[in-house]
Amino acid sequence: MSGLLAILGKDLRIELRAWRSLAPMALFSATVFVIFRFALDRERLEGGIAAGVLVTTLLFASLLAINRIFISEREEGGFDLIRLSPCDPSMMFLAKTAALTIYLILLELIAVPLFALFFLDSAEALPALAPVLVLAALGLAAVGALISTIATMSSARDLLAPLLLLPLSIPLVIAAAGAASPVLEAGGPGFERYGTWLAVLGLYDVIFCAIGFAVFDYLLDE
Repeated sequence: MSGLLAILGKDLRIELRAWRSLAPMALFSATVFVIFRFALDRERLEGGIAAGVLVTTLLFASLLAINRIFISEREEGGFDLIRLSPCDPSMMFLAKTAALTIYLILLELIAVPLFALFFLDSAEALPALAPVLVLAALGLAAVGALISTIATMSSARDLLAPLLLLPLSIPLVIAAAGAASPVLEAGGPGFERYGTWLAVLGLYDVIFCAIGFAVFDYLLDE
């Protein structure tokens, strides 16, 4: 646990000093909302369209952090240090997943109110969206940390990360949009199959956290 907390603390301190992930993600999300506002020529969105716009925007914004989460380890020899330390290497995967989850939740705290300002009549649906977005953030963080480990070892990491992440994130996007869609209906929040989709999101999170934890040592050695 001490290794996990040390790596997580280091990443959070770097982010607080440089804002190299959160600021670009927030700016990207705001820009995409503006684009959708004028491209769709609609001041209000509801149901599946609203859920699709929100979830897709957060997914693509997350790529900005996922692409950079292991950069310091690659450039400053962090991978070699974790091999030489007594710390379990899998703690690095958990620390990076936790850091990405924090970044994404902070992004959601910025992006979701902007989304409501652009596209919703009221903030009534936002509390019901919170569990969906937290579980989606954890799932994106787990699969993102796993993919970023692979991509960072390649010279084509900026291309490889989205090519691997987007197909793997399809179940997460379907589940998150499925849970958010009834919540964002015009007549007020609905909860049709809401619990089912939350269970799917939770299962997705558990699977990719377990896979990442199990294979990280192997990926690090490769």
